[in-house]
Amino acid sequence: MTSTVMAKTAHELSLDGDEPPPRYFVKQSPFGLIDSSISSVSLPIIDLTLLSSSSNEDELKKLGSALTSWGCFQAMGHGIEESYLDEVRKVAKQFFELPIEEKKKYSRAADEGEGYGGDLIVSDKQILDWSDRLALKVLPQDERRLDLWPQNPNDFSDILNRYAMKIKTIIDLLFKAMAKSVNLEENSFLDQFGDQAMLIARFNFYPRCPKPDQVLGLKPHSDKSGITVLLQDKEVEGLHVLKDKQWFKVPIIPHALVVNVGDQMEIMTNGIIKSPVHRAVTNPERLRISVAVSNEPQPEREIRPADGLVDENRPRLYKTVKNYAAVNFECFQKGEVALETVKIKSK
Repeated sequence: MTSTVMAKTAHELSLDGDEPPPRYFVKQSPFGLIDSSISSVSLPIIDLTLLSSSSNEDELKKLGSALTSWGCFQAMGHGIEESYLDEVRKVAKQFFELPIEEKKKYSRAADEGEGYGGDLIVSDKQILDWSDRLALKVLPQDERRLDLWPQNPNDFSDILNRYAMKIKTIIDLLFKAMAKSVNLEENSFLDQFGDQAMLIARFNFYPRCPKPDQVLGLKPHSDKSGITVLLQDKEVEGLHVLKDKQWFKVPIIPHALVVNVGDQMEIMTNGIIKSPVHRAVTNPERLRISVAVSNEPQPEREIRPADGLVDENRPRLYKTVKNYAAVNFECFQKGEVALETVKIKSK
């Protein structure tokens, strides 16, 4: 696979007043075209304080219902002060507001995902996203590429490190709760991911776009992770989730975190817990930021449906996979559903 980098990022095109080039235009999609008239939806709200209590079966049932119906929810009671969430948003905006040449000090290589830039281009037919990103591996700590961690703003690294560690605690709590929600031993999913599981932070910047009816900030996709925890922009909406072949807007709750189940959790639960397809739309008047933190197993680690979730009544749905992130990425760029490629075909 040969990867290239666009001459200008979406932010540069926006600053220069350029129209989006044809490669950004969504011409057709199995997930439908961009429609500005879609409805908002109240995602399930899960209180993590209640979830962490071993005696609260009601919240565990609410979690199970949210995961099997939506595959995502708004998390409250997560223990992170709203003022600290604002600090995370602030350093994200400060970084993306830096001069282009300053940001390019942290540019990713043409064939790597870590660092600053736009889409990796792997196909001439690929539809590009109207967004700039900064992706950084936080864990394992000895795999950090500190040369890609911005030194400006000067508190960026400290804020990212502390925030990511808080999210790691939330993800571990949710992995245990999800296991219990499907009647497995609570460490079942954590054990599959292993003690060297990766934690990856991605800062997303969606510039103003003059063609919001034709250009997406992020193509429809499901996440390659086990779990993704998203901090939304405090004011500007843009996240849509697909349910029953219909798109819904996800409203902003400023002090909540949006939790998305990733494909690897759907695989481990043998399809009981759903990994939702979602997208980000663009805005002609306002820029938007978000910060996603997700976990993935090391590429060589095998992930498979848990034995306790496979029986005569529920046959095994997914193959054992390694390096699933690469499978998901290639499908994402082609507009395909990655999970379909690892399903066991019925005879």
